Amino acid sequence: MKGQQEPAAEHQLVLVTGPSGAGRSTAIHALEDIGFEVIDNLPLSLVPRLIDGPSLGRPIALGLDVRNRDFNATALIELIDTLTRDPRIGLELIYLDCEVSELIRRYSQTRRRHPLAQMETPTEGIAREIDLLAPIRVRADHLIDTSEMSPHDLKAEIAKWFDRGEAANMAVSLQSFSYKRGIPRGLDMVFDCRFLKNPHWQASLRNLDGRDADVAAYIAADPRFAEFFQRLQDLVLMLLPAHLEEGKAHLSIGFGCTGGQHRSVAVAEKLGKVLAEAGWPVSKRHRELERKAAATPVLEGVAGA
Repeated sequence: MKGQQEPAAEHQLVLVTGPSGAGRSTAIHALEDIGFEVIDNLPLSLVPRLIDGPSLGRPIALGLDVRNRDFNATALIELIDTLTRDPRIGLELIYLDCEVSELIRRYSQTRRRHPLAQMETPTEGIAREIDLLAPIRVRADHLIDTSEMSPHDLKAEIAKWFDRGEAANMAVSLQSFSYKRGIPRGLDMVFDCRFLKNPHWQASLRNLDGRDADVAAYIAADPRFAEFFQRLQDLVLMLLPAHLEEGKAHLSIGFGCTGGQHRSVAVAEKLGKVLAEAGWPVSKRHRELERKAAATPVLEGVAGA
């Protein structure tokens, strides 16, 4: 298994790819900041020669996309397969995903030409590139959707998975969300919290969120909550070691409710405390609360604020 082979591998190699505009440069810089040797746009044909050299003593990150000389999906898949079979190499593939509408918005803001649509609109280039990268996307070890991430968010996400200053362990990501806006991509498990009593209907709690003690107490008072949470806790604590044994570097668990403000947030927060006390590296993300905070501009007159 990949996670079991990594400690003995001579070369630690991370490939970073995804559609243009999804944040590859930001991810590469984040890896460089935490100690990776970073090489961007290295021709695919030169990658094996890089590995044939002596170990650098630190992990290597390669930025790969359609701008690489001699890039094509077939060649990249063959390279991934070749590197995966090499016992000297601990390989991980990061695929930075992004909604088409957001990629179009980013291109419209920067007014840059898409590398696959020099004489056409970025929309056409984005569609071509996503089709080209589809077989690579399914091979990703880390699928990161940057649609709603700022550069700071993406750097934090990269650091969470790859900053291995401490003993390596499987990281656990807990996310709350609103079903109205759809289930976030990249989740390994999803739990629906809409059956619990909704604090939204309590005037004193409506404008608070699941991190507030009064909201958490109201939800915990639901007669169904104690058994639900005990079963949830037992299930997750049973599954985490199994996933770690299978070589997973991270596991993402989602909790959804109607508005993504109360019930899903409270459950994610409570489970986060349990897992942290059990020694698991835990991060939490509350999608709707982040959107709400972002909707309150901190600076005026800044494009995209």
